[in-house]
Order: sequence, then C-alpha cells, then structure tokens
Amino acid sequence: MLAVLISTYELGHQPFGLSSPAAWLSAAGAEVKCMDLAVDKLDEGTVSAADVVAFYLPMHTATRLATRVIERVRTLNPRARIAAYGLYAPMNADLLRALGVQDVIGGEFEDELARLLKPTDKSANSHRERVSLSKLHFMVPDRSTLPPLDKYAFLTMPGGDRKTVGYTEASRGCKHRCRHCPVVPVYDGRFRIVQRDIVLEDIRQQVHAGAQHITFGDPDFFNGIGHAVDIVEALHEEFSGVTYDVTIKIEHLLKFVDRLPLLRDTGCAFITTAVESLDDRVLEILNKGHTRADFIEVVHASREVDLPIVPTFVTFTPWLTLESYRDLLWTLAELDLIEQVPSVQLAIRLLIPAGSLLLDVPEVQSIVGPFDEAALSYYWAHPDPRVDSLQRDVESQVQKMSARGADRREIFEEIWRLVHQYMERPVVPLPPPQTVWKAAPYLSEPWYCCAEPTRKQLEAF
Repeated sequence: MLAVLISTYELGHQPFGLSSPAAWLSAAGAEVKCMDLAVDKLDEGTVSAADVVAFYLPMHTATRLATRVIERVRTLNPRARIAAYGLYAPMNADLLRALGVQDVIGGEFEDELARLLKPTDKSANSHRERVSLSKLHFMVPDRSTLPPLDKYAFLTMPGGDRKTVGYTEASRGCKHRCRHCPVVPVYDGRFRIVQRDIVLEDIRQQVHAGAQHITFGDPDFFNGIGHAVDIVEALHEEFSGVTYDVTIKIEHLLKFVDRLPLLRDTGCAFITTAVESLDDRVLEILNKGHTRADFIEVVHASREVDLPIVPTFVTFTPWLTLESYRDLLWTLAELDLIEQVPSVQLAIRLLIPAGSLLLDVPEVQSIVGPFDEAALSYYWAHPDPRVDSLQRDVESQVQKMSARGADRREIFEEIWRLVHQYMERPVVPLPPPQTVWKAAPYLSEPWYCCAEPTRKQLEAF
C-alpha cells in the first residue's frame, strides 16, 4: 500500500508533521512518500498511484493552500482515500468533507493515520472524524523522503554567518487557554510530551544531515519545564556547537526566570514569545495571562542574561486604535526591539477561525460577521475604517520593502511615517537606537502562524 503525506506550509521548516507519521505508517507496512509543496512540486505520478493521501494542516496558511490541492488530488486519483490531520483539520471538518476528504483527524494523529491502513477503516464508504488526545509513545521520525535541510529556512547570526536549521517537537498542545489560539479548540488546556529519547534521536539524525541549529516547535517549551530542561542539557552535552530556539509564554518566562541562564548556557540563540498586544484590555480579552508591564519586565530580564527574545503580535484587532498602534511602535523603539521584531508582525490582523474561544466573548460577538469559507475565518471590520486601511497599507509596505531587501529598521520607519499620516500629525523622531544590546539571530522565514497566505503563496498553488 502506498501512502502519500502532503504538507503545503510549515513556517519554512522540514515538517515534523510529515516525518513523524511517516515512521508510523512505515512500521504498519505501508510504502510512504512525503511531499512538501512549500519547496517542491506535487508529484502527480506518485499521487495517482497512492492508496491513501493525507494532508497535514497545522495552521491557517497551510489549510488555505491545501484546499487548492485537494481537488487536484481527487481528480488525479479518485480511488484514493483522502485524509486531513493537524490542528486545523477538525476545526474545518465541514469544508474538508465538502472537498471530498473522508477522514478528519486532530490531536495526536500518528496512531489514527496508521489505522487507515487497516481493511476495516479504509472502506470507500466510511468516514471518520476523530480528535485523539492519547498519550502516544512516539517513533523516531522518518525524514528519508523529505527534501534536504538546505532547502529550508536558515538562521542568520549577528555577524552574518548562516546556519542550516533542523526542526523537532518535544511536546504538543498547551496547558493554557488563550482565546485566539488554534491549539485550544483541540487540546483544551492539555499537552502531550514526545519522549526524551525520541526527541534526541530526531535531533541527532538532523545534525548528521547538516543541521547546525534546531527549532523546537512546541507551542510553549516550558509547559513541561523538567522535560524541556532535560532535553536541552542533553542536546548541549552531545552537540555543544549546535544552537537552538524555543517558544515560551511571557507568563512562563517570568515564572521560570531563573532558568534563562541555563537556556543561554546550553546554546539557546533566542526565545520567541507571543506578546500579541501591549494593551492590557486586549490582553484580557485574549486571555493571555500577562500584562504590558510583564512584557517589559521580561525584556529587561532577558537582557540581563544576554538572551534575546523575539516578540510576536496579533497587532490589528477590533480594539486597536491609531493611537495605540503608534504607542506599540514607540514602545518597541524605546525598548530597542526594532531589530528583534520581524516586520510582518507589525501587519498581522486577528483571525477568528471556526471553533475559536473568542466567539464566546461579548466584545467579539458584537462585531463578528458571518463565517467566510474562502478565508476560513469569521469576518470582522474595525469600527474605525482608517485602522483597516492602515493595516492594508502596512502589510503592502512590508511585502514590497522586504522584497527589495530593506532591513527591519527601514521598514519600521516607513510604518512609523504611515501611522502619523493616518493620524494627520507631524512625524515625531523615533528614539535613537541603543548599542548596548546584542542583535538577535533571526530565521529567514519569520515565525507566524495566524496570518493570511501571501499572494505569492496563493499563486503558487
């Protein structure tokens, strides 16, 4: 039996969401082929011969792009069983069924995908929708049919050197229930670990394949802090020259601030943290569990130990104002974070997907419109049309200036000019950059999972 696993986008990384189930399917007796359409073309010959084709849908962008490929796959191979798995699969089950997907799998998907190979589960007339939170004992991911690591995003160090990047996961799900997060409708405050020996063996095989840096894709690396510390200590002991990056909540960075030196000393190059907003009212609506003051405290704490943080934002919400957007920019400049914030973060607009906990919030119920199947999100418009117009202009400038090679400060200064233009106020000079802070390394594909696909991405599919 031939099983084909397809990813359309995973933030510039070699997908763990293909390599992990590939090992399970191979162990169950299938021949497995992985296709990452973010870097390669769809292999129509292989798809035409497949018995099972499964699409990995970990985020909004991947799902939007996959809807364009599913119909092509069904045309190429109408007899194949089509499955979709990952966070966004159960959230969009109705749409996926309308496209011809027979199996919709969320949560811990490896074991459920392996069941597709069993005769009782592969009937052409049967349909399954399953969200599993089983505690699996994972297998070492099989990356043998994926494109090589040098086809993916690379890490640029402060001096300009580049590092080849590998990617793994030490845990899934999250203990927290941020209302805008796509993890929550599936895991609802629970998380599952990938066993230490599996994580380390996956890192080992990627280092042997050329990885010089590892990105941990956990929604929050400190959900299981003992597990996390054990892994990075073992990683550093075996590969002292390999760096890594992690994602950690502001709340956990404060709670475990005493562990920051350990991260630095074991090779952590930077920490991504989902700040989302600097407006305490917005943070409360999103149920983020931190405040503006907490964020500023984390910035100073991270600098005391010389460990850069990379804040991410859901910048444009229905509660943002022109004044609060200007305040966000001023604060980032005042904290000397311009170089540490990917420019795209200044353009992100809140997405409200199916199943979002935001739909239970009165402030959202009063502004949300109908569900847009094409956009895979609920429609909303800002009460001040100038804010929506500013968002479009910021997004356009980020794309155009990035394409011609402008750096983050140039782009930031243009956005600063734009907001003053919308406010009909003279442009105030930004605080001068400080020189006491070390520049942060950065990935060539900025981290963001809740953004619309770019026009270039959509045209490629």
